[in-house]
Amino acid sequence: MSDIQHLMNKIDEFRDARNWRPHHNPKDLAISISIEAAELLEDFQWVNNETALKENEENIKEEIADILIYSLTLCSELGLDVKEIIEEKIEKNGRKYPVR
Repeated sequence: MSDIQHLMNKIDEFRDARNWRPHHNPKDLAISISIEAAELLEDFQWVNNETALKENEENIKEEIADILIYSLTLCSELGLDVKEIIEEKIEKNGRKYPVR
């Protein structure tokens, strides 16, 4: 089992133990990803990178974790292979943005 699949299983177990699965449909997960990404942006709003990291490092880590958790949950719900879709996207980006 890959590390990613292990994390996805832990996330699913955590969710299922709390009976949250009915609320974790693709639409609501996509909305939650967007909300968490906006919360991450707040940590950087109106300050430079160094200040943001100094003042908000813990919250930045938590918001990134939330984004990743919702993203992995969405992949789980859609039956997507995370490694496969990332590798496909990197390949596509390589064709779109070739090294010059």
